[in-house]
Amino acid sequence: MNAMITYPVTISNLGLTVANIKSAVKRVQVAERNRLRNKAYKSAVKTFTKRYTAAVETYAAAPTVESEQAARAELSTTYSKIDKAVKRGALHPNAAARRKARLADLYKRRVETQAVKAQAVESKEVESQKVESPEVESPEVELQGIETASAEQAAS
Repeated sequence: MNAMITYPVTISNLGLTVANIKSAVKRVQVAERNRLRNKAYKSAVKTFTKRYTAAVETYAAAPTVESEQAARAELSTTYSKIDKAVKRGALHPNAAARRKARLADLYKRRVETQAVKAQAVESKEVESQKVESPEVESPEVELQGIETASAEQAAS
């Protein structure tokens, strides 16, 4: 039974390692501790991103002042978590910048497109009302223009 073994072998659940040298054992322990810490930061960023996405979807579905404030608050907390993950070394700064840009873009696409659609619907309603009741200019306006023109000719 020749099983293929890849080195270094670590069994994190049991705390056992193949390393025999004291410094190597410590490095394995530090690496495992850092891995778990980084995993926690990345998980928190993902959780807050999902909460922010849900808040934006709620606001886009039913725009209210409260839901907008909730979405902005979630954006702020998500930015904070991303920045903290960068500070601790769990995320690369460029990856963090990309994530933050995508969050801002999500808000822009969901919320501002809803506003544009609402304006388009309102403008179509206004146009349909104009078509239904066309405005007719009164003949008095035309007569006033003619009277002033003839008065100017008489004065010259």
